Amino acid sequence: MSIVKYIGVDDPDLDLFESQYDVPEGMCYNSYLVEGSKIAIMDTVDSRKTKEWIEKLENALNNKKPDYLVVQHMEPDHSGSIAALLAKYPAITIVASDKAIKFMEQFYEGIQIKSQIVKEGDILDLGNDITLKFYSAPMVHWPEVLMTYVEKEETLFSADGFGKFGVYNADPDDWACEARRYYFNICGKYGNNVANVLKKVAAVKIQKICPLHGPVLEGAQMAEAIRLYSIWSSYGVETPGVLVAYASIHGNTGNAAKKLAEILKQKGAPKVAVADLSRDDMEEAIEDAFRMGSMVLACATYDGNIFPPMQQFLYKLTIKGYQRRRVGLIENGTWAPQAAKIMRTALENMKEIEIVEPVVSIKSALKKNDESQLNALADAILA
Repeated sequence: MSIVKYIGVDDPDLDLFESQYDVPEGMCYNSYLVEGSKIAIMDTVDSRKTKEWIEKLENALNNKKPDYLVVQHMEPDHSGSIAALLAKYPAITIVASDKAIKFMEQFYEGIQIKSQIVKEGDILDLGNDITLKFYSAPMVHWPEVLMTYVEKEETLFSADGFGKFGVYNADPDDWACEARRYYFNICGKYGNNVANVLKKVAAVKIQKICPLHGPVLEGAQMAEAIRLYSIWSSYGVETPGVLVAYASIHGNTGNAAKKLAEILKQKGAPKVAVADLSRDDMEEAIEDAFRMGSMVLACATYDGNIFPPMQQFLYKLTIKGYQRRRVGLIENGTWAPQAAKIMRTALENMKEIEIVEPVVSIKSALKKNDESQLNALADAILA
């Protein structure tokens, strides 16, 4: 009989995660019970679902009382029900990092808690040969984060690591798609921190990973998730290919971008993705930028600057730590093209970005004699 029970809840009505990421299937907030002779709750859930979670918790406890609440992450989608839990079980001990306790006091003014601060390598004995070993996971993706290992179950509670967008059972066989979008938009900046944690836990035997979002991972799915995390956290190339991302006002810049995509396919590019930054999901474009080895940015000049959707895309790439990629540039302008210069400046502020020549400059609309420039850029980006 498993000593770990799932008590998480789905939030299918949530439209935007963190008020910015589109989640058409909603989101899940995962929480677990680990039971020895004493009982530990692994994280709470968003306040949107407190009532439902408390009911699931009570059913799982079956008239027992919990001894500990382990707080691995203080972001409100996981800590939002702490006050309600304390109101119901005031004697519970909160186990967390010192930073998490400080954050708790910031979120809940005047909160009265019994706490046990833990750090890297500390062990909490639940009795019946059940122990929780803690691993510090700073900046994955907040500074207070812990991960927790249950040796008897060979189970890792991974906080936001290995999470994904969507409800608990959404597309269980297609973990990577929404996990990739989740990783690069939530944790992408912190690849080195993620890699450090992967090194720590590589020393222990893991049969199951329990994240705070998405399904519990085991077997072949878990092995694939670990493989992908090794690539993602090192900013490696998962899928050889080219992302062509464009920001077009009246469609002419978009026509040039689509023509380049056709040329790339004709020249044998293994994969070509095209993103209209004005209309397509920005987070999926971010995902493809990190996933592929090369990218071409096509942008119209706008008020002496770049068209705002491209500006937003470059800003997001910057704050998410985009690096180690080859990038080509296409600019368009009717009287004073400036887009390539401005995009180049933004890219040069990122780490290990190679600007691929030639830069293609179009006046107003793509013309037949411009196609030689596109062919030259395609050859260079595929070289």
